[in-house]
Amino acid sequence: MLVYIDGEFVPRSQAKVSVFDHGLLYGDGVFEGIRSYNGVVFRLIEHIDRLYDSAKTIMLDIPITKQEMVNVVLETLRKNKLKDAYIRLVVTRGVGDLGLDPRKCSKPSIIVIAQPMEPLLGKEVKEKGVRLVISSVRRDRVDATTHQAKTLNYLNSILAKVDAINAGVDDAILLDERGFVSEASAANLFIVKSDVIATPPQTAGILPGITRATVIELAKKIGYSVEERDITPHELLTADEVFLTGTAAEIVPVVEVNRRKIGDGKLGPVTRRLIEEFEKIKGDPAYGVKV
Repeated sequence: MLVYIDGEFVPRSQAKVSVFDHGLLYGDGVFEGIRSYNGVVFRLIEHIDRLYDSAKTIMLDIPITKQEMVNVVLETLRKNKLKDAYIRLVVTRGVGDLGLDPRKCSKPSIIVIAQPMEPLLGKEVKEKGVRLVISSVRRDRVDATTHQAKTLNYLNSILAKVDAINAGVDDAILLDERGFVSEASAANLFIVKSDVIATPPQTAGILPGITRATVIELAKKIGYSVEERDITPHELLTADEVFLTGTAAEIVPVVEVNRRKIGDGKLGPVTRRLIEEFEKIKGDPAYGVKV
């Protein structure tokens, strides 16, 4: 495997950053998780746009253009001879000192890693579903370290994941500071009730997910009503169907939350249809950029 670091491709064993990089010291940086399917990088332009939006939020000036960043991602796949891969694109603040002052970081560092990877929670979960717990950890406020920006600071999500591990389930759902449903530790969330699909809005502290947006688009295209609105824990627990979406996870049915069975505890018809529709388009050049 070759890893791109600041203009060079180096073997995995030699891919290193300084211990003084503020990405390591303070989680000071931004990233994207991207997938390539059969030689098409899914929604690459949208991922790059979100990366630069996240960077703008934390006042991080990425030293190359968006088109140059697109080319770096594509070249990393070519160098590794990969058509199907998970791509991790990282931009750190760069090397500084042990203080917080970002002005001490001379230049941001750009890293691209590409490797084959199965769906995050496994292929089998698309049929059998996952079990979740509502975490004791609240999603960060939108006026704090907002998850609308995809930064390297993921401690909020990690603590929720620890709750899931301790409960013996697959993942955790975070509520926002008001008590409304936000999202899972690293995936957006949807509920279905009487064939109406609902998902929390960005005001609930969610990441504006690329797969989330695609699922909303697909659902509307095939005739479902989709609402972006606040969702209460009661609505979550009493939904006919619940599913998660994300680049790493794709679309995953949820069959249990807080030991309450969701619907009949099986993959529901709406979720199944959306999985089928997503499978049709994920390798379509109209939805991405060819390697």
